[in-house]
Amino acid sequence: MPVYSSLTQALAEALVDVLWFIDSSEDEQMDPDDAVKLLEGVAHVVSKLSIHQRTELSDLLATMAEAENDPARRKFLEEIPEDFGLLEPANGPVGPLLKS
Repeated sequence: MPVYSSLTQALAEALVDVLWFIDSSEDEQMDPDDAVKLLEGVAHVVSKLSIHQRTELSDLLATMAEAENDPARRKFLEEIPEDFGLLEPANGPVGPLLKS
């Protein structure tokens, strides 16, 4: 039996791991300009999702957040929909994930 119930879930898990790494990296681990470029690339892809796809991803992230034991990572998961514009209309504004 597969570990993930769907390809969408597997890819969402992988995406979250990459975003978590980028967001929690120190400047010595990852160049901040490179981090911004990566996050903008993800935001661009998300901006192209249909409303159905955005809802599906947002719901999946909420499920992942509920199951997360690490409070910091749970908060991170809960913030992704807003930070990446999943709650905006398709092709609407998408905000950056990086926090100052």
